[in-house]
Amino acid sequence: MQSGGILAVVETVDGVARPLALELLGAAATLQEAFGPVTALVAGHSVAPAVEHVSVLGPQWVLVVDDPQCGHPVTALMTRVVATAWDVVQPALVLLPGTTLGRDVAALLAAQRRVPHLADVVHLDGTPDEVVARRPVYQGKLLTTVRAPRTHPVVATVRAGAYRVPESRDQRARIEDLAVPFAPADQRARVTRMVEKPRGQVDLENAPVVVVGGRGLGGPEGFAQLAELAELLGGALGCTRAVSDLGWRPHAEQIGQTGKQVRPRLYLGVGVSGAVQHTVGMQGSETIVVINRDPNAPLVNMADFALIADWKEIVPRLIARLRERRGEEA
Repeated sequence: MQSGGILAVVETVDGVARPLALELLGAAATLQEAFGPVTALVAGHSVAPAVEHVSVLGPQWVLVVDDPQCGHPVTALMTRVVATAWDVVQPALVLLPGTTLGRDVAALLAAQRRVPHLADVVHLDGTPDEVVARRPVYQGKLLTTVRAPRTHPVVATVRAGAYRVPESRDQRARIEDLAVPFAPADQRARVTRMVEKPRGQVDLENAPVVVVGGRGLGGPEGFAQLAELAELLGGALGCTRAVSDLGWRPHAEQIGQTGKQVRPRLYLGVGVSGAVQHTVGMQGSETIVVINRDPNAPLVNMADFALIADWKEIVPRLIARLRERRGEEA
């Protein structure tokens, strides 16, 4: 296998690649000219579906670690996996997803190898002498440019939504199994239980439509209508930090700097003012629609379409119209 290039680490859950990890292949596609060929590392348990998916997304090689020990997100085990792949590939750039596991592994790996670590990046580029990255600071109010010399390999974690998953190609990557020499110390932490979200819920981070409620709803009661609207649109329900802090909705639905990052085809904000803490988590949405009584709300200025009105007059009419159309289709 050719040394150098890019090593993209693809996390899996139940044998399926995480969408955020697949976005790394979109990043890698833009960087091949500067860094060289792309090797994807797919790790987990029963990962055949993920390997098949990844193999047609543009990498030249796919390294596979299919081991029951990798079925749960354990930092030490995953760090050992990535380190083993690193020794085989000898990459110039290592990309990990900005997940909880990815951030932990990236920091530990960079410290072990004594190499630069660029965290939470939204754009990457390279010159013959350095790796150049942009990352948000001050709760997303500013973007800063950070650089790392290419005298050593560079580890980077990529923020959700920064790149798109590439289109499938006819050409398939070469696939190789990778044996990992796990050590007893790698198994000191064990996962005893995984808590699954209720079945039927749409994954907020990957939903094509996201309906978001803000403090402008006036109370938790209004979220029942937003949940119904989200279900009719085939999307997911989200909220702002203010709503989560008030206890109206769970933190798992919070979008923003301290919550989820979303990039839906349609974002519908209802009673959302548009504080920077929130907009940094949804600014990559393709189409932004807002319902708000305040014409000067920051999110109104960001919106592709804004309806200046009381949500109580608009949302029930939307629900009725969507139910009418569903009935016609049925």
